[in-house]
Amino acid sequence: MLEPLRSRGSGSMLLAGIQWLFFIFTNTVMVPLSIGHVLGLAPEDVAAAMQRSFILTGLLCIVQLLWGHRYSLMDGPAGVWWGLVLSICASAPAMDMEVSAVAASLTSGFIIASVLVIGLALCGFLPVLRRVFTPIVMSVYMLLLTFQLENTFFKGMIGYNQDGRWDLPVAALSMLVIVLVAFVHIRGKGKLGQYSLLSGIVVGWIAYALLFGQESSMNAAGASVLSIWQWMPWGTPGLAPGIIMVGLLAGLVNMTNTLTSLAAASKLYGRESTKGQHIRSLLATNLFSIAAACFGLIPFGTFASSIGFLENTKVLRRAALFVGSALLIIVGIVPQLSGLLAQLPMSVGSAVLFAAYLQMFGTALRSFQGTAFNAKTIYRVALPVLTGISIMNVPASAFANFPPLLTPIVSNGLVIGVIFVILLEGFVRWEKYEAVPAASKAGVTTTASS
Repeated sequence: MLEPLRSRGSGSMLLAGIQWLFFIFTNTVMVPLSIGHVLGLAPEDVAAAMQRSFILTGLLCIVQLLWGHRYSLMDGPAGVWWGLVLSICASAPAMDMEVSAVAASLTSGFIIASVLVIGLALCGFLPVLRRVFTPIVMSVYMLLLTFQLENTFFKGMIGYNQDGRWDLPVAALSMLVIVLVAFVHIRGKGKLGQYSLLSGIVVGWIAYALLFGQESSMNAAGASVLSIWQWMPWGTPGLAPGIIMVGLLAGLVNMTNTLTSLAAASKLYGRESTKGQHIRSLLATNLFSIAAACFGLIPFGTFASSIGFLENTKVLRRAALFVGSALLIIVGIVPQLSGLLAQLPMSVGSAVLFAAYLQMFGTALRSFQGTAFNAKTIYRVALPVLTGISIMNVPASAFANFPPLLTPIVSNGLVIGVIFVILLEGFVRWEKYEAVPAASKAGVTTTASS
């Protein structure tokens, strides 16, 4: 059960819940918007998909709290899937396919990948997965995920447009929002420091409205809760083999979200996560992913980035996430609330998330503590991390000569970095190189002194 609220007033817990609401909202709202754009969906269909996403995300978070992993970790539209869907849809002309046919095959990939993960979890595959995803692999994954997310949020907070230009006034306000969040978090006394992210959202939103007027991310008003549940809105599931294979790979990579998140959360909470927690978490995430696929949404994943949020706010109580998730469901049910929150300027939301995920970078670095690095063993981290970051900074057009079905993989720095570190950890015995021979040390010393 959730922890009792007696140690905190109901007002404090409500504020913590509202802070969670904005965190989940800003991590969710852009997914149906961007996917609806590339699929050419009508504005009313995009608005309905947004409402469905809010409702299912809120329900999944509550299920995870009460039955699944039982940590204060957000589950929502998985970033790995989001990037692959956008990349595959962009590659549709090169594959000589209509975007609608690509979307139909993606639906099949979502469902098959989710069923595969459920089967692997129930058949005892997790011990094998833990051996593959060592602490070094999960640390590299978290580091790359931080770089990928921060790059996305940085572009959002500076008003980066299609012409590759900054919006300098918007960027200046975003920088002030980050300074405010950092100041409240570092210098805020008592409970004030716990609401640094909420303070940044409220002050930044008001300042944006005063300086630039109001903006809206929604193109149409939402619909009633009964009318938004359209079955298979992306069409009858297709069977393009290449897309399905890419989907299966994405499903396996997405499993690392659960392992990484629960490993980091267990350290934060001071108690080791159990096998049952891993299995229940995977079951909940992937059962909801199957439902999401049937209603035109991408699969879900446990957000390792929640660790940065928890470290920033220092509110570990599950009741706060419960309140935030319940509020998100209400937002999805009431179209007027969806429209209101969708007017949150994305530059402000991106700036707050940029500040929140700075903590995740620290978590990734601390994960390497106790690992010996020298001129040889540094390859196990430097090669996958720097390769992944380099790919993230290469324009998508540079991968035009690759086979179309490989493009979503080779152009994804996170996926390539994780594959590299898995191969390095699996085929190189790094312990042989951790101890530097005394003679080598003496040689280095002599050379340096000379």
